Amino acid sequence: MSPCGSFESLEAALRSGADAVYLGGKSFSARANAQNFSHEELETAVALCHRYGARVYQAVNTCVLGKELSSLADELEFSCRTGIDGLIIQDRAVEYIIRTACPDMPIHASTQMTLHTKNGVLWAKEHGYSRAVLSRELPAKTIEELSRLGIETEVFVHGALCMSVSGQCYMSALIGSRSANRGSCAGACRLPFSASGKTDSKYALSLKDMSLADYVQELNECGVSSLKIEGRMKRPEYVAAATTAIKNASIGRPWDHETLKAVFSRSGFTDGYYTGKTGAGMFGARQKEDVLSASGVLPGLRALYRNEPQKFEVSFELSASGGRPCSLTASDGTAKVTLTGAVPQAAVNRETTACEIKAQLSKLGGTLYRLKAASVEIDPGLMLPLSEINRLRREALGLLDEKRIERLDRRREFDRSRLILDRPKTHKGKIPELWVSAQSLSQLSELDISKIPKLILPLSSAEEAAGSGIPLDKIILSLPRFSFDEEALEKKLLKARGMGLRQVECTNAAHIRLAKSLGLSAYGGFGLNITNSVAAHMYASDGLKALTLSFELKASQASGIASPVPVGAVIYGRLPLMLAVNCPIKAELGCHGCTRSVTDRTGAKFPVLCRKADGYVEILNSKVLRLSDKLSDFSLDYCILSFTLETPAEVKSTLDDYLCGRAPQGEYTRGLYYRGII
Repeated sequence: MSPCGSFESLEAALRSGADAVYLGGKSFSARANAQNFSHEELETAVALCHRYGARVYQAVNTCVLGKELSSLADELEFSCRTGIDGLIIQDRAVEYIIRTACPDMPIHASTQMTLHTKNGVLWAKEHGYSRAVLSRELPAKTIEELSRLGIETEVFVHGALCMSVSGQCYMSALIGSRSANRGSCAGACRLPFSASGKTDSKYALSLKDMSLADYVQELNECGVSSLKIEGRMKRPEYVAAATTAIKNASIGRPWDHETLKAVFSRSGFTDGYYTGKTGAGMFGARQKEDVLSASGVLPGLRALYRNEPQKFEVSFELSASGGRPCSLTASDGTAKVTLTGAVPQAAVNRETTACEIKAQLSKLGGTLYRLKAASVEIDPGLMLPLSEINRLRREALGLLDEKRIERLDRRREFDRSRLILDRPKTHKGKIPELWVSAQSLSQLSELDISKIPKLILPLSSAEEAAGSGIPLDKIILSLPRFSFDEEALEKKLLKARGMGLRQVECTNAAHIRLAKSLGLSAYGGFGLNITNSVAAHMYASDGLKALTLSFELKASQASGIASPVPVGAVIYGRLPLMLAVNCPIKAELGCHGCTRSVTDRTGAKFPVLCRKADGYVEILNSKVLRLSDKLSDFSLDYCILSFTLETPAEVKSTLDDYLCGRAPQGEYTRGLYYRGII
């Protein structure tokens, strides 16, 4: 499956052998800065792809704001009626609209949904998704296990690697209001960062591009359904090079590593996640020599997609006899067409031979066809103009193209009358409760717990929490945001349940399914990226008891969310900018030299929370979110104060500030609650 950010890239992909392509419209696409496709171009693209026998998938994979739901429905209606083969989605509002108005349209769970475990993939399967696009951070063994669960899996095999797990990166949004979840990522991680504390030219958050071309046959064998190339922002030459390389590798042919590296790389490629060899070798930045190397290969790469490939075999049968119109039958092995031509004339100077006719029928350059066989029967003494044979050949091939387009037509009806997009809010003007999230019980030692409705604590502190004397119905256990060992996670949850702890915070779909299977009460975390009322209703229908909204919303937008269960927001703390499986500090300095932060080119320090036991780290914002004097701006059921690095005294003083409505002091940020995102 090849990326197409423009029409030229689409042609490059198809002519280089792509079996499928994915592209975006002018809105709701996670690559908003690509050229993308207008409605007219999208219709042309669908017909072209089906002419090639290829599938075309539309990425509608951004988080959607409430005011955009009607426009979203318009876009999805157009996609369904145009004949898109399937939709790649993140926001569950899209799931609702499609399942309600056009239920036979296939939907794929985008990698933005952070599906990386058995429970996550099974959640997608049980919710009617036909394919799960897996997180890029998975090793070979996990990919194979997930590909045996009875749902198609799609794996990225070439292209850019984000430092953060997809769907869990908020750096670009919080630094510059350009949300990755809205398709407007500014690529802040590609700028200089250092773990040493120096503002030097290190690129501690920039990974090399991935390339799994050496492993695509292995991926085929383990059950992966789709090999995906990243790059809707890349030029057509890149698309041609990557498509050709992966296509050749998948059928056992040699592929050109050096050309692939030259057209675009960040000092080479990495296979570190797939092989389990993470570390310093995975990091790399785009250097001057990387840029210069492209100029030498671009002309040759353009030749890869200059002409249409002879992709299909065609057989011809021509018959001509005196006094009757000639006929030509053409077949591509699936469809057959027959045309009637001119009446052959008696030859005056020279008769037309069967060999001459076969020669004309074999002239297939510039078409999608190569000759398989040609059978000609023509009576002696007849003349059939070569121009007539050429016309019949051209029209026959055109009809075969039309038959293929018709056969692959996927245009669907869309019943908009069934949709309910306007969900009125029923609890306006409410002053929210203050919930507290902490990294350890010791941080709460100076608080009067009786005044706190809910405490969110890590699963790792379950035993201590159960024996602390705190009422168990106050405690919500937060689950690891990324899991490599889901069986171990389940055992820990069973142990916690045995101690009477029955409430968990879920930040991805796997958590929801796991909690339900164990009979636990699930609370939705910010990682679900809920930004509209329809998505809130969808998650509530999964049985979640409460929903923490995305902190990429404005305060007014969050306050307007309608939900059948309580909703809340994080309004204090160092917000997590990235969830990363490859620790940037370990890669640069090793664990023994841990500085617990990375520093950008301006000298700003971003704390790094080590979750070594779970296999990931969280990179936090350099500034603390403080809204102690703005609580009345949030018409929500609850608000969360999230404590990470604070001492017990700082926790107490912060909670006091919020209870009293005191204005914050010192350096702080209001987050995105007033400036919003693009």
